[in-house]
Amino acid sequence: MSTHATHGYTADKDALLKRLRRAEGQVRGVARMVDEDKYCIDILTQVSAATKALETVALQLLEDHLAHCVAEASSTGGPVAEAKLAEASAAIARLVRS
Repeated sequence: MSTHATHGYTADKDALLKRLRRAEGQVRGVARMVDEDKYCIDILTQVSAATKALETVALQLLEDHLAHCVAEASSTGGPVAEAKLAEASAAIARLVRS
């Protein structure tokens, strides 16, 4: 019997997938612009839009993770809570550096 974990983003899955498909389309558009030798600034504008779209997805995933996984682990306490907090902190650091 297989068990399926419920993740914090499950309730927002459709919206996240929609945003990811939009970002995917933007990245394909950037590639097409490069292939067609479009103006550098126009390409950079589209790169910025795609980056913002991915950042929005990342922030939503982080918010869901904190509200679900980290909150649940914190209520349990102990090493599991410490591990989840360290994991979340590392994820936030990666987002800030990117």
